[in-house]
Amino acid sequence: MTSEILSAAQLAKLQKTDSPTIANVIELFDVRSYVAGYTNLTLKAIYPKLPPAVGYAVTATFRAAYPAESGDSYGGMPQLIADAMATPAPRIVVFQDLDDPPRAATYGEIMVTTFQKFGFSGLVTSGAARDIEQVDRLQFPCWASSVIVSHGYCRFPDVNVDVSVGGLQVKPGDLLHADANGVVHIPHPIAAAVAELCEPYIQAEEIILEYLRSSQPTAAGYGEVVLKAKHRMTELKELARSLLKAKS
Repeated sequence: MTSEILSAAQLAKLQKTDSPTIANVIELFDVRSYVAGYTNLTLKAIYPKLPPAVGYAVTATFRAAYPAESGDSYGGMPQLIADAMATPAPRIVVFQDLDDPPRAATYGEIMVTTFQKFGFSGLVTSGAARDIEQVDRLQFPCWASSVIVSHGYCRFPDVNVDVSVGGLQVKPGDLLHADANGVVHIPHPIAAAVAELCEPYIQAEEIILEYLRSSQPTAAGYGEVVLKAKHRMTELKELARSLLKAKS
């Protein structure tokens, strides 16, 4: 589970930042490969216009292709919700669909309404969505691989287990950030520092963007501001490393 719970203020800083910026800030710490820690092209935001979601992962596997055999079904939604209360809010529920390809929808209106009422901020599934219009009215962010009309023989064989969604390995309690661009995992040891460095990183990028918004940018002027922005990024990388060292 989680090793450090962020404050409401820290979570708010993450929530107002887009996922690509979160991914960029994580790179400052050199804690993992630049091509790890995020979902691939198989997952899409079903409601891309909604703001980012941030939360601690509640995980489960899902299956719907055939009726459950004896001992092949977890206690269902009531038990999943009861168990999820041990995970701090906000929570993002993450389902790995064990059917390949998905045979039925992981979620619909009733499931999403339930999660919303019990302190969840989003839902991620490697499987399918349904009740698209009804869930849209709930303004609850969801990520899925597809849309399928039926719920099939839906059940949750296991909960609080490691899952894989869109190429991203998710453990129970992992801190996730998601928006229209995808889902990114924020490592716990750097989560607080990532929250603090989001705004300085945006300001560093703004050095270039502000110049490009000027009335008559030139190639020479563009080169100068790029160097200025790179210098600022180097400073932020040094700051990130110092914060990581201080924490260890």
